[in-house]
Amino acid sequence: MPEPLWIPSRKRADATGLARFTASLSAQGHDVGNDYEALWRWSVRNQSALWDAVWDWCGVVGEKGGRVVDPGDRLREARYFPEARLNFAENLLRRRTGGPAIIARNESGRHRELSWRELCDLTSQLAQAMRAAGVQPGDRVALLLPHIPEAVAIALAAAAVGAVVSSASPDFGARGIVDRFGQVGPRLLFVADGYTYRGKRYDTLARVPRILAGLPTVDRTIVVPNLDPPAPPPAAGAVTLHDFIAPHPATDIHFTRLPFDHPLYILFSSGTTGVPKCIVHRAGGVLLQHLKEHQLHCDIRADDRVFYYTTLGWMMWNWLVSGLASEATILLYDGSPVHPATTSLFDFAEAAGMTLMGTSPGYLDTLRTSRASPRRTHDLSSLRTIVSTGSPLPANGFVYVYRHVKRDVHLASVSGGTDLCACFVGGVPTHPVHPGEIQGPALGMATEVFDARGAPLRAGKGELVCTRPFPSLPLGFLNDDDGSRYRGTYFDRFPDVWCHGDYIEKTATGGYVIHGRSDATLNVRGVRIGTAEVYRPVEAMDEVAEALAVAQQWEDGTRMVLFVRLAAGARLDAALRRRIRAVLRTEASPRHVPARIVQVGDIPRTRSGKIVELAVRAVVHGEPVRNVEALANPEALEEFRGRVELGG
Repeated sequence: MPEPLWIPSRKRADATGLARFTASLSAQGHDVGNDYEALWRWSVRNQSALWDAVWDWCGVVGEKGGRVVDPGDRLREARYFPEARLNFAENLLRRRTGGPAIIARNESGRHRELSWRELCDLTSQLAQAMRAAGVQPGDRVALLLPHIPEAVAIALAAAAVGAVVSSASPDFGARGIVDRFGQVGPRLLFVADGYTYRGKRYDTLARVPRILAGLPTVDRTIVVPNLDPPAPPPAAGAVTLHDFIAPHPATDIHFTRLPFDHPLYILFSSGTTGVPKCIVHRAGGVLLQHLKEHQLHCDIRADDRVFYYTTLGWMMWNWLVSGLASEATILLYDGSPVHPATTSLFDFAEAAGMTLMGTSPGYLDTLRTSRASPRRTHDLSSLRTIVSTGSPLPANGFVYVYRHVKRDVHLASVSGGTDLCACFVGGVPTHPVHPGEIQGPALGMATEVFDARGAPLRAGKGELVCTRPFPSLPLGFLNDDDGSRYRGTYFDRFPDVWCHGDYIEKTATGGYVIHGRSDATLNVRGVRIGTAEVYRPVEAMDEVAEALAVAQQWEDGTRMVLFVRLAAGARLDAALRRRIRAVLRTEASPRHVPARIVQVGDIPRTRSGKIVELAVRAVVHGEPVRNVEALANPEALEEFRGRVELGG
């Protein structure tokens, strides 16, 4: 068993929200045991008692009702707080005074603050304007915005009305945006005039006509100023944010209280077999999960300064926004995390008094390889917690943090997903941190490891599953009326058990190590990418007949390798490689650009015609290929052996 890198002092552990919550359960007569493992097992067995206590402990605003859990006949049919009425935004805006609600900074050093009063006033104006535009509960509002304060206020205003929020980062190409929002059917589209990244200015408005051509449901397009100096006036039919809210002076916000299961967010899957799936999340479930994770697993308190490096295209943005519900100040950063300097995020941490820093293994590895040592160059005395997610954090990442970032810090590697807008495994602030390990299962989450037959594993690698319900189970997918796609995605592998698609192992310390995705979703340096999002723009090129992408383990992370079967007469030279990368950068996003592009003569596929990314990924890593008999052309796999290094 590896020696821990950090052990909280008794004083620190006893002061955590987790310790105090545990003590309150004991005081109420619950037998929760003497350690976290026992508490977790109690939480899984006693769902009603747990979530009732979380509601009260975290001070949820709303009418709780009498029942906590209706289990239903199947896991996916469970309902939490079926009699409750609440509003998500009301819970995030319970505070009105005392310090900033939002502190924002961009890569050029622009600094902005919104007080709690200013955030409430802007949300009030936006909610009134939305109602005046005809937005009603259940309608959809789409955000194509950078990581700026207005995005938070717009999302809160939509939630106050009861509308459903969907967001994307402005670096997505028009096709990628339409693939997402075209399914959502938004009535309002909020779009920034542009953004900057690595010192370069990007205009968003030039793509708006093409985007709107694919979004026939949009009634109003509202342009949010972000560039300095601002972009030219919006095209005809659009309105500036100022003009949209100007007729509506700030007043007390009218929060529409709705059922616990009222839809709040539509998030997007990686889309491995088509356009991204639209995952519908319930307001109450997201609120309860985030309150639990923030206050119990991350020890977030009122007046803390909470940061996550994210965009509006990742669920960690939704997670960060929920920090307001704990009366913490949320910190927003827009731009490249390594521009103008590798340690730009630590400049922000020092200036803002950051207490929680959220990041990714990729960023920590960039710091490590650049030999940065923030603990020597920055005052990080306020920093209590570092959270890492997006991909597994390797052991050397843990060691780097404790040697070069801060010695007395709770480093929590966490994992969950867009699918549940929450975590299955994560931090335990009262327990030691071991290198390369996630500390433990999240409270209330019946996380287990199954073998291929569906039997629990006591040791070894297997599938991450959840065997009991949880509050943020998705309501389902859009455009999946009979629920078959939803069931097929999570429940077909093991009946009435959520199968997440992660390859995981439980350790001797009670922690977990995630070894990557077990499905065909690409996970490249912490970013999940659907292969279909890569194939569509590439295969639209005349020179490319077919494509297949895999994530290859490379150095301390992963990289994308794109295999292409070319049209007759085409040749994969340097010029074509540049064009493929340019198409992916503009039509999808910079994150979709492969590290290597390799030409092959054929693409392996099943007898039903589906290409087999998992088989190719296994070959690339020198692993055996399962179920070869299901392939129509298994000989095609031989061409992939040893080819990755030859790519350019």
